[in-house]
Amino acid sequence: MDIAILGTGNVGSTLGPAWARAGHTIVYGSRTPDAASVRELVECSGAGARALLPAQAAAQADTLLLATPWRVARDYLMGLGDLSGKVLLDATNALQERPKGAASSAELLARALPGTHVVKAFNCIGTAGMEDSHFAGHAASLFLAGDDVGAKQRAATLAADLGFEPVDCGGLGAAEQLEHLARLWVHLAYGLEQGPDIAFALLRR
Repeated sequence: MDIAILGTGNVGSTLGPAWARAGHTIVYGSRTPDAASVRELVECSGAGARALLPAQAAAQADTLLLATPWRVARDYLMGLGDLSGKVLLDATNALQERPKGAASSAELLARALPGTHVVKAFNCIGTAGMEDSHFAGHAASLFLAGDDVGAKQRAATLAADLGFEPVDCGGLGAAEQLEHLARLWVHLAYGLEQGPDIAFALLRR
């Protein structure tokens, strides 16, 4: 699968190489694609990896990961051109303030991008868990929500490729709960000083 990673911060620079190791082809969207740090990231992201300007990267793939800070996400996406028909995995979290005009950041993005299949995913776990999804013999759960069945299946496949147990939480309206779950993760990891190497798992009997 060709995947465009939009943002080369902690999340993008963790998931890009991980998906490359799973056999996917990665293109990074960066405002500074020739920066030394971005070149180093490309070098560890497998054969065929490259870095382009954001709009160019988005045009190269049908699956996009939004891994920018929330405060710039909407303006960033508006500069990418027509994203109709593409799957957009929204890994952002509006932790400091609730998005205006929607219950979740994912729903706000979906309204701003009609025709784009937005899936909330990869927002409830830290980068340590993205690198190694197994904890004490259990696979961490990767919670996802979206309105398009095919888009959610693509997200679930990418989660399973990294060793997660995908958990379909329903339509995009459930993204609000996933963003609350992210707030809980932050509270546990940093507020209660349990550290960022923690994850949630849905256990069944």
